[in-house]
Amino acid sequence: MRVQHIGYRIRGFYRVAALGHLWDMPPKDAQRRLEILRFFDKHGLAATRDAFGVSRRTLYRWQAALKAAGGNPAALAARSCAPKKRRTPNTDPRLVSDIRRLRALYPNLGKAKLHVLLAPWCAREGIISRAPDKRRHPPCRIDRRGRVKPLRRHTKPRTPKQVRTEALEVLACDTLERIRDGMRRYLVTFIDPISHFAFARGLPSKHARHTARALQRRLSLLPHTPKTVLSDSGSEFEADFARLLDERGLQRWYTDPKTPKMNAHAERFNRTIQESFVDDHEDLLYTDLALFNRKLADWRVFYNAQRPHHALGQQAPLSFLLKNQPDCQRYWTHTKACQGRGAIIN
Repeated sequence: MRVQHIGYRIRGFYRVAALGHLWDMPPKDAQRRLEILRFFDKHGLAATRDAFGVSRRTLYRWQAALKAAGGNPAALAARSCAPKKRRTPNTDPRLVSDIRRLRALYPNLGKAKLHVLLAPWCAREGIISRAPDKRRHPPCRIDRRGRVKPLRRHTKPRTPKQVRTEALEVLACDTLERIRDGMRRYLVTFIDPISHFAFARGLPSKHARHTARALQRRLSLLPHTPKTVLSDSGSEFEADFARLLDERGLQRWYTDPKTPKMNAHAERFNRTIQESFVDDHEDLLYTDLALFNRKLADWRVFYNAQRPHHALGQQAPLSFLLKNQPDCQRYWTHTKACQGRGAIIN
């Protein structure tokens, strides 16, 4: 009889399975409090206070939390007792200047060694050796020719918290990668998080010139230029793409690393376009990219003009824009097509 284990020779499979088993288990303190509440329901307040030393107020607070969570024991887990407002230390400026001097003379000197060097002086002056500015420098990196590589640290603007925007003010973008038989194809997607008006295009590579050309076409379809573009820190959104944003005067917001939920609308549109279109036309993506993009354009028309969206009250994105954006009413409904070469006149 041969026994074969599921996940055999898959590295980390059993560790993930054990973590998944523990995920459904409430914490130990929550289980303990649930047992105390059951004892309280059975034996009353006096016996519970004598047996466990829990006050009446705490018992009723646990009961309320358990009832509000629908009987989920995880609601009884202990919360952090850290104070919301903490005292901030006041550092003597003379100490800060002395730390700066030592940091300049001896870079990357640890705080334990600094404490030894400054302790006699602090004892004489009667101050505490604490400095808010660590003044530590990373070691210099050297290239293959022995030259020092410059440090390139750029502060990237992140998405502000609790920000509220109107339709067509923010354009969220992302890329999709498909691999088959060692061949890679990409799709760049753009979506307005408010109206869900979206655009996508297949690309032969992830070079920034392709994403910049796709963005330029996307901006030509809008009644007015958006104010901000939201994307991750991928290389496809730099170089030509970043230069186009500077030329158009568009602001840039970056998502945090490994945080796709900061660009949730683009991620959800990626799933929709894969399930509704790409999976059925994957052969064209690798054999005839031009035909794939033409069929994708027809699908985009259906997505933006006819497909109902739950977030919009079962309206299509174009219907939502025509109803809520006066600029769109003047831009799209007053466009006439001319004969010959598909030209349009507003």
